[in-house]
Amino acid sequence: MARYSKSEAREWAREKLLGVAQVTIPTMTSDFKRLNEKAVRHDVALAMEHGFIGSLAVSEVPLSVEEHDLFQQVMVDEGKGRFIVVHHAVFNTLEDNIEMVKKAEANGCELVLLGYPPHFYPKSLDDVYNYSKAIIDATNLAVMLFPVPTWGFGRLHPSDIPIPVLRRLVDDCPNVVAIKAEGGMPYIMSAIEVHREFHKEVVISSPLEYEYLTLGQLIDIPFCGTNYSAFFGPTLPRAHRLMQEKKYAEVTEIFYQLDPMRKAVGTLGFGGQGLSNRLLWKYQAWLQGYNGGPIRHPTARVHGRDMALLRNATQAAGLHPTSDPDEAFFVGRNPA
Repeated sequence: MARYSKSEAREWAREKLLGVAQVTIPTMTSDFKRLNEKAVRHDVALAMEHGFIGSLAVSEVPLSVEEHDLFQQVMVDEGKGRFIVVHHAVFNTLEDNIEMVKKAEANGCELVLLGYPPHFYPKSLDDVYNYSKAIIDATNLAVMLFPVPTWGFGRLHPSDIPIPVLRRLVDDCPNVVAIKAEGGMPYIMSAIEVHREFHKEVVISSPLEYEYLTLGQLIDIPFCGTNYSAFFGPTLPRAHRLMQEKKYAEVTEIFYQLDPMRKAVGTLGFGGQGLSNRLLWKYQAWLQGYNGGPIRHPTARVHGRDMALLRNATQAAGLHPTSDPDEAFFVGRNPA
């Protein structure tokens, strides 16, 4: 259970959401019949070693309800109270999401990343508010709002979730503790607007490394997550510490150091239409020592040319990718 009450959630967030959080993608056994618990533990342990404060328990891969529960429980257990497990609230229906957020609370997750399923097609921004509030009200967990073009709300407003809707949710729901500011991408107006309006009330997260490493030198951004930062190994947690110490010249050096990797990701993208390529993210993390290994089908694919581009970019940035051959990625470091 969460270590705070609903009324204490924002105080908890101010204290705990200080750092970088990445994502953990579940690994299956080689026969795809069950969760590979050892692989999940490997990934959480390495994330803590790399300096991450938490990780998203990814839900956008094929898992049964029971497997997803186990996935979260293993992450929480391995985190030993020192690692925030973030519930990924993107399931099929409102009812499913209410059920799963209650399970996440029982499983020991401490933060909810609020998303929206592909078949949620709101006719108005009131629909977005009502859907969001129904899930937020169903849990005692701290909730991070998430305006981003992925949801398709740009047809209702260019910022995806505009300030008036966010304002209603912040005012009406005491367990709204953070906003993951990616609205209106690739432009930064929404991120700036969200920070200006809400940073004194809730934690503002800048999850895109190229925005965080730049905007963070001008405005206080305590949290960077959740994101694909496992690709960079311990680099972003180190950059966050430097940012807090106002060592901006060193942060700028890191920004330029990561340029080959940033451009490689820009070439490949994050995934298809509204769905991140989690196998690609898994390969990126594997280059830095994470488990890799099987994801149950259906999943997007990772081709040799993509792996070569990412490996070469990691080498060019001086982040020393694994020397293991790419075929080892598909087996994983803890096969079962």
